[in-house]
Amino acid sequence: MYVGRDMTELEMVPKNKWTEKELAYFHRNLQQVVPYLNAEGVTIHNEIVKEIMNRGGLTHREADYTSGTRVHYE
Repeated sequence: MYVGRDMTELEMVPKNKWTEKELAYFHRNLQQVVPYLNAEGVTIHNEIVKEIMNRGGLTHREADYTSGTRVHYE
């Protein structure tokens, strides 16, 4: 379960101030409903994707014995 700031709070925060977990969580959720998004939703999703790309992606970490290479938001 995601525990963190919701979209209502985050819409007033620049994407570069979002945590990796917030970017991963909202990217996954918006990705699942892409066919149903209006123009504003598509714009928000594109901004999230651009911020993820600016940070070098979500899988740039090395795995160790405590965690894998994916960002876990749950």
